[in-house]
Amino acid sequence: MFPEVTITTTDDLRFSVPLYTVAEAAGALGVPATTLSTWAFGYGRRGAKGLSHRSEPVITAVKAGRGPSVPFIGLAEGMVLAAIRREGVPLQRVRPALEVLKRDIGIEHALASKRLYTDGADLLFDHASELPADEAEAVRDLVVVRSGQRVFSEVVKDYLSRLEWGRDGYAKLIRLPAYGRASVIADPKRAFGQPTFERGGARVADVLGRFWSGDDIRTLSREFGVPEPEIEEVLRAASRRAA
Repeated sequence: MFPEVTITTTDDLRFSVPLYTVAEAAGALGVPATTLSTWAFGYGRRGAKGLSHRSEPVITAVKAGRGPSVPFIGLAEGMVLAAIRREGVPLQRVRPALEVLKRDIGIEHALASKRLYTDGADLLFDHASELPADEAEAVRDLVVVRSGQRVFSEVVKDYLSRLEWGRDGYAKLIRLPAYGRASVIADPKRAFGQPTFERGGARVADVLGRFWSGDDIRTLSREFGVPEPEIEEVLRAASRRAA
């Protein structure tokens, strides 16, 4: 049995301050807004016999009307969850695995935890033997064995490597996957967590806005200090989303 971890997050803006609308978070992660809404708030479904089914949220969010509802830590959780889903792991198998980490291993907000990155594959695989069959199967869906080692898939490892960690072991910066080869980050201490070019420090929205207003890429690169290829990459990503 692993020691229980006590976490205080109420005064940490990464956990407590909503920075993104569902649409903004979805755009930064490259997933449909309807998908991210389901991850953030769950969904209800009525069965053929009139019985209702409720699916619980998987990432951190708060109900906030039309305003921002996803805090930074929810964005980090969403990015890792997107990687797991891209590997074909059904959402109904992700939930019990996260419950295992929270209940029995002591990891809150597991998808945004450095411990998932460093120890998660071994923790999940070893602990699966102590679980009921259905939970054990869900846990093992997230781990592969290669050359005798328990590891996450390449896609999941790549996404986890996009996170930088704070002293408390939780994500403090994200290199966002939705902008191709451009180095675009989300940092709650910069520009209220909005997507920002790592080189030059300009908000993506500001650069795109100037481009749509008629400025050419060379001018934008010079004024914002962002390499031209990165502006071009972000423009391609924005065009794909708009199509």
